[in-house]
Amino acid sequence: MGPYTPGMGGRPTERVLAARIEPDVVTGGRPARRPEEVLVEEPLELRVDDVLVATTMRTPGHDFELAAGWTLAEGLLGPVGRITDIRYCATGPAVDTGFNTVSVTTSGGGPVATPRLGTVSSSCGVCGTEAVAALVDRMAPLPADTTVRVATLLGAPDAVAGRQDLFEATGGSHAAAMLDADGQVLVVREDIGRHNAADKVVGRLLLDGRLPVAGSTLWISGRASFEMVQKAWAAGCTALVSVSAPSSLAVATAERAGLVLAGFTRSGRTTVYAGLERVVG
Repeated sequence: MGPYTPGMGGRPTERVLAARIEPDVVTGGRPARRPEEVLVEEPLELRVDDVLVATTMRTPGHDFELAAGWTLAEGLLGPVGRITDIRYCATGPAVDTGFNTVSVTTSGGGPVATPRLGTVSSSCGVCGTEAVAALVDRMAPLPADTTVRVATLLGAPDAVAGRQDLFEATGGSHAAAMLDADGQVLVVREDIGRHNAADKVVGRLLLDGRLPVAGSTLWISGRASFEMVQKAWAAGCTALVSVSAPSSLAVATAERAGLVLAGFTRSGRTTVYAGLERVVG
């Protein structure tokens, strides 16, 4: 891995994650102003090997992790490729783009990067059997002997509780977390987009050279869409756990991957939609 700034990326002290406003709060028909914190949302351009591949709306912070995780999930590293450098706006001063452009340089082991039309949504996945087939073509199913403890699935929400500072401040952020085989939290990230939060988690572990984590579980605060399964699969996770519902395409993709997919995981119960045979204990 080449030179990159750990942590939030770039100049952490300049990244504003929540903005203070004074909205009118109506109680009993009477408006009154009070200060509140709202989550910041800004566009981030992602460039891979000098190609502008995508633009996503995100909460600033941990931008290098987001770029790394997205690059991995999209298959741009290939089976043997690696990230050699990440920096803000490789074509000029970072301040000129407001620290909203991240350039990733790879070793060239993956496919040639191509632009994705439109803006990458921070909340919605893509659908279609062609998308599943493309994943199957480039990613092998998880090893048949990988398992996850039921205690890890059930305990994930409590393990992450108290680690969502942005949500506590604004009530507007999603969160993602990676847990190891023993159910211990390795990293937690928050963002206005649940996909971005997951990319930041995976990207942190990728940049640290810690992927895949044997028997790991990716926990997410939102629904489990196709793209969330894609990110968990690309990271080599054993399980994807959501507090909400999965989509039909997510279930089908998890079955093809050999990934445990659990939804509605809260209050000591969960619903396993795929991979029950891998859940032990």
